[in-house]
Amino acid sequence: MTAVDDRLITDAAQVFEDFEVPEGFKAELLRGDIVMMAGPDRVHNRIVLSVLYQIPRDRWEPLQTQDIAIPGESSEPQPDLVVLELGSEPGPGRLIPAPAIALLVEVVSKNSADADYGIKRSMYAAGKVPAYLIIDPFEAECMLLTEPTGTGEDADYEVERTSKFGAPVPLDVLGIELDTSGFGTLPKFKRHRRP
Repeated sequence: MTAVDDRLITDAAQVFEDFEVPEGFKAELLRGDIVMMAGPDRVHNRIVLSVLYQIPRDRWEPLQTQDIAIPGESSEPQPDLVVLELGSEPGPGRLIPAPAIALLVEVVSKNSADADYGIKRSMYAAGKVPAYLIIDPFEAECMLLTEPTGTGEDADYEVERTSKFGAPVPLDVLGIELDTSGFGTLPKFKRHRRP
């Protein structure tokens, strides 16, 4: 006879902490759900590197594959790029608290489009992250979201600015203009949902 453990799992963060991700995949905890996706495309990685190289290191610390903690959320997303003020989080640890973050960057993939434009937009606004940049190589555009407001699933950004690749994106929070002229593109695909 096989024993079945039918206890209700109440701590998604603990399950996520112990979760073993298969090689070649990444996992995120998004509002209590563990979401796994395949590794990114080279176009995706090159865009992330281009943004990273443009961030002035004398004041800002850009981090890749860094999990963040959002107060009041059962979430531990792993944005493509996390930017915080130099020295604001000097200690060790896997999680950076959202209030310490100046900018989050997500580069859209086929599997992440709905989360990047939807649930993560709401989560990052709930965490009061001042600026969230969505870079979409399928649409060849960037969407910069600023001025977070609200709480929980009702949180959102009040200001939305969209620009095509090639046009500079003013990242006032960092005091720079992001050059997008070298960003690669990918063939368009039909999405399930679009904000």
